Amino acid sequence: MKLIITGLYAGQVQPMPGDGRPTAIFKTPVAGRMAIGREGLIGDAQADRRVHGGPDKALHHFPAETHARLAARFPDAAATLGPGALGENFSTLGADEATVCIGDVFAVGTAKVQLCQPRQPCWKIEARHGVDGMTRAIADDGIAGWYYRVIETGDVELGDAIELIDRAADAPTLAAFWALIHQHRPDLAALQRLRGTPGLAVNWQHKLDQRIAWLRAN
Repeated sequence: MKLIITGLYAGQVQPMPGDGRPTAIFKTPVAGRMAIGREGLIGDAQADRRVHGGPDKALHHFPAETHARLAARFPDAAATLGPGALGENFSTLGADEATVCIGDVFAVGTAKVQLCQPRQPCWKIEARHGVDGMTRAIADDGIAGWYYRVIETGDVELGDAIELIDRAADAPTLAAFWALIHQHRPDLAALQRLRGTPGLAVNWQHKLDQRIAWLRAN
């Protein structure tokens, strides 16, 4: 798999229009090369570090095709939907949750990154686009994109490649990940295999540990 970065975005914390709560969902296109540090693009920011940013949420990748899908479903927000509009750092064509896997390692510019978890959408998406139901729809369909951790720092610019360089033979796609997570009573063995996926973010390991313990007890 080799993708081309068609959009590269970064942003700073600012008040959310309408209610003033801090947000960094508003990203703008980046010109020139950007350094990639251990916690993402140098010069990019996150407003609520409890749920955004950090080593396991260093870079957000969102498929450009999904914006068109959301615009068709939420026509009132079509004018504001487009690459960069969900707070992503990378926009590409040709890959989505059905084609990327937990643990995938990619070369990005001169850096190396690992896909370690899906993004979970939050209230800021609806506040940003002024429509109700978008966050729930994205969560239900498992189409919020994904996060990378940075394995090797480097730099990147628009037009660089995101190239798959390593994938475990039994790695689950993000689509399979969400399909299992959304089951009311998932198969315990399948959930344990998912928990053991190499590269899976620590926060998801803890969530799966809790769910496995509950299923065993009930």
